[in-house]
Amino acid sequence: MKYSSLVERITGDGADAWDVHYQARRALERGEDVILLSVGDPDLDTPAAVVQRAIQALQSGDTHYTLATGRVPLRAAIAAQHRARTGQAVDPDNVIFLAGAQNALFAASLCVAGPGDEVIAFEPLYPTYPATIEVSGARMVRAPAPAASGFHVDLAALEALITPRTRAMFFASPNNPSGVILSEADLAVIGELARRHALWVVVDEVYAGLAPDGHVPSLAASLPDQVVTISSLSKSHAMPGWRAGWLVGPKVLVKHVEALAMCMLYGLPGFVQEAALAALGMAPAAESRIRDYCALRRDTLLAGLADMPELRCCVPDAGMFMLVDVQGTGLTGHEFMTQLYRAEGVSVIDGGAFGKETSGFVRVCFAADEAQLRAACGRIRRFVQSMHNT
Repeated sequence: MKYSSLVERITGDGADAWDVHYQARRALERGEDVILLSVGDPDLDTPAAVVQRAIQALQSGDTHYTLATGRVPLRAAIAAQHRARTGQAVDPDNVIFLAGAQNALFAASLCVAGPGDEVIAFEPLYPTYPATIEVSGARMVRAPAPAASGFHVDLAALEALITPRTRAMFFASPNNPSGVILSEADLAVIGELARRHALWVVVDEVYAGLAPDGHVPSLAASLPDQVVTISSLSKSHAMPGWRAGWLVGPKVLVKHVEALAMCMLYGLPGFVQEAALAALGMAPAAESRIRDYCALRRDTLLAGLADMPELRCCVPDAGMFMLVDVQGTGLTGHEFMTQLYRAEGVSVIDGGAFGKETSGFVRVCFAADEAQLRAACGRIRRFVQSMHNT
C-alpha cells in the first residue's frame, strides 16, 4: 500500500535523540534505578484549585460539545493576560483555545505558509519545529544563534536568509533548549525585517511565565497584523497533560485556524476549559511558584556540576533546561547522552537534536525532584571522572 508524501515530512529531525529518553521511561516503569532529566515535566502537581474546578465541571455534566474556538470567558481571560504582557489591544475574537502549544504551532504553520514558501526558524530549536513547519509543504530555513554569541540570533545572517519566497519567522522566547530571552534590541531588528518584507512572526512563548516577573519583550503591540503568539499552561502551571494551549493573532487568521480546528478537534473538553479558566485566575501565584522552583533547581544543578573542567554549563535566562557543553570530554552530545545512560542510568538529551549549533552539548532538565537532581549530578561526575581511569 502507498502512503502520502506527508508521512515523510512529519518524521522530523533528531528522532533518535529521544531513544534514550524512551528507554529510561520504560526502565522507570519497570522500577529500575534511573533518573530522567530529559523532558520538561516538573515534579509539581497541578494546583489543587484547578483540579477541583475540573472535577466540579465533570460532576455537573460538562461533557458535551463546545465551541471550536473555546468558550468566551476563557478566551477573554487569555486576551486579558496577553494585553497585560504585551500591551497589544486584543479581545476574545483574537484568541483560539487549542490542544497545547504544539497544536497551536502546527495550526499556525498550516495557515501562514505552503508549498514553495520558506519559513525561517531560529536554531537551536525544539525538535518538532522542522516537521511542524514543513508539514504544509513549505521549506524550513535555519537562522543560526551560535553558542559563541550566547545563543543569540545572528541578525546579519538572518537578513541574508530572507528571499522572495520567505513567508514567516518562527522562534521561541525563552528559547528551548538555550533558555535565551530575545532582547528589545534584537526584536527591533527582527520587527523591522518583518515589516519590510511583510513576514509573519510566530512566537512560541510557552516559557514566558517562567521569565523574570513573567514578562518577555514582544513585537505583538507594534506588529499586530503580523505577530502570532503561542502559549499554554503546561509549564507555568505544571499542566502538560491537560493539553491547554492557545494562539493569539489577527482575527482573520483566527478564523482560518478555527476552520482547521473544526476538521481536527471539533472543540475541546469543557471541563478542561473550566480548569484553564481557573488556572488563569491564579496565574501570578502559579508562575511565581514555578519561577522559584526552577531557580532553586537551576542553582542545584550548577553547584552539582561545578569545578568540572570537562563540562561548561550555559546558564539560561529562563525556563527549566540547561545546555551543558560536553566537548571537553572528547565526546559528542549524542555519545555523551548514550554513554551516560548506559553507565549511570541518567537520561539527558543530545544537543544535536536541536540543531548543529548545539551538537557538542546535552540538554539537562533541572525541573526534577531535588534529591534526584543531586543524585544525578553525582552520577554525572562519576561518569566524567571514569573517563580518566580508562
